[in-house]
Amino acid sequence: MKYPPLLVALTMPLFPHFVHAVESVTILDPVIVTASRSSEPESQSLAAVTVIERADIERQQARSVPDVLRSIPGISLSQNGGDGQLTTLFLRGTNSDHTLILIDGVRVGSATAGLTPLENVPLAQVERIEVVRGPRSSLYGSEAIGGVIQIFTKKGGGPLTPRFSLGAGTLGSSTVAAGVSGGGERGWFDVGANLERSTGINACSGRPEPFAGCGVIEPDHDGYRQLGVNLRAGYAFSDAVKFDTHLLRSDNHADYDGSSFAGNVARAEQQTAGTSVTLKPLELWTLTVSAGQSWDHLRALTTTTAPKTVVSTFDTTRDTLALQNDLALTPTQKLSLGVDYLDDQIASSTNYHVTSRDNLGIFSAYQGQFGATELKLSARQDDNQQFGQHATGSAAVGYRFANDVQLALSYGTAFKAPSFNNLYYPNYGNPALNPEQARNWEVSVTGKLPLGEAAAGRWDVRLYQTEIDDLITFDPRTWTAANINRARIRGVEATAAARLGEWDVTTNLTLMNPEDRSVGSNQGKVLARRPEQTAQLALDRQFNRWSVGTTLLIAGRRFDDPANAVRLGSYTLVDLRTEYALSAAWRLQLRLENALNEHYETSAFYHQPARAAYLTLRYAL
Repeated sequence: MKYPPLLVALTMPLFPHFVHAVESVTILDPVIVTASRSSEPESQSLAAVTVIERADIERQQARSVPDVLRSIPGISLSQNGGDGQLTTLFLRGTNSDHTLILIDGVRVGSATAGLTPLENVPLAQVERIEVVRGPRSSLYGSEAIGGVIQIFTKKGGGPLTPRFSLGAGTLGSSTVAAGVSGGGERGWFDVGANLERSTGINACSGRPEPFAGCGVIEPDHDGYRQLGVNLRAGYAFSDAVKFDTHLLRSDNHADYDGSSFAGNVARAEQQTAGTSVTLKPLELWTLTVSAGQSWDHLRALTTTTAPKTVVSTFDTTRDTLALQNDLALTPTQKLSLGVDYLDDQIASSTNYHVTSRDNLGIFSAYQGQFGATELKLSARQDDNQQFGQHATGSAAVGYRFANDVQLALSYGTAFKAPSFNNLYYPNYGNPALNPEQARNWEVSVTGKLPLGEAAAGRWDVRLYQTEIDDLITFDPRTWTAANINRARIRGVEATAAARLGEWDVTTNLTLMNPEDRSVGSNQGKVLARRPEQTAQLALDRQFNRWSVGTTLLIAGRRFDDPANAVRLGSYTLVDLRTEYALSAAWRLQLRLENALNEHYETSAFYHQPARAAYLTLRYAL
């Protein structure tokens, strides 16, 4: 593979020789929970983790969860149009259903399609996002081949604090959000709501004959509307007993280009609810019991008839129950033992032969530090009602040198259980399918960018290889789903964050070779819709009450089909932003999106928004 010189130039800050230009700042080490299912400082995690805080979301002036995720290394997105349209995510080149999505610890996503509609998660209610790249089935079970993304809603706590935002922009976009949080010394609560609207763009210019894209020509604007609500509360009765409960709901309406058979209006309702109790029977023993439910209701309607007619409905209910014991064996060693239970139920206008299944998983995880050496081990056994027993495991070891550079090596296995569509969809499903299986190797080098006694930033470089067997695809010989595909994905990720002079700088580079290894005509081809090169550079600076920033995102070419016959060109996106502090509580923000007015596609025949501007007024104490 050859890489453009500009991509290489963007990674210059990734190497320590530039530290003479870096100002000394102290960067606090975030505490993460997703990588190991227990709290640990981010710097002690041997996994590739990216943490997005609420302050980052507001500084970027992001407008959706996909908008936040697109600049994270290893992530590429494919979007069928503008706001609210179907968005699929590829993490480290794995399939779009190979990433586990959690909201406040609750597993979400459609059990029929196997995907999570991230475009319908209300960003206004999100406090934090943790992205773990690399296999995590040994902790979470199915779906975590590419990694895990956990979204945390606003929690609250402290004195009573109101918040409010009002925004408007191009394409008839408008948004209003309000909420209040508080709780005092031992309690916490948050109540929030948001409403967003957009007239949208013409999502698709399809081709009826031969069929391509959406298959129709409907030169109209495909609008979007979302209503989101977040409720969360908890109380620490003592240092040994804590209780937390949460509810996140969104009602979404999106127009799309379709037909009288497939519909052209989607009404989607998503709800995630859960509760957890954390007990500390002994100083060295923490017990957490949690229960949750995610609910996904989708209706496709057509406007070609009057009144609107429902074309299809899909309901998914996922009930989860978990028990986890965390044991502090020594000050530097921890053992976690737990049990997960998952029950999937579906109801649909489509006749599925089977409409429910459950899964029981037992897992263990060990974390130990022996001087400069860190060791992490985990193993899991899943017993699924449909496909039976499946075991996974992982091991990682890291060594930290005297100059604070850490070298780490890891190996892990993962799997993905077939979705209900794969198994039981009429005239396609195959109940004899096996889980998709993966093996991953990774080597990483991480370090700080030092200057004097303080750390100015961090950098890391990671090389990985993922091999996936028994990939599920359509078999033209039987006209059903079958385990006949294979893939091998090799990649390198490099990231850095620092302060140069008055500027805060973050940058990352991903180079990837996602190769189809299946026997047949597509062997050696690039997996569909994955760019082989992506790079991102973000610059931000504060001028008293003013702040300014820009984000540059470069994505290389990709192919829309397994045969690599339809090529989607590379593109460069530049976003500009500024903010003015009217007072300690009021801020006025302006964002210019796609400032170069780049015309590009991430899915063939589906359009992306042109240059757009958004103005937002925020209030928060």
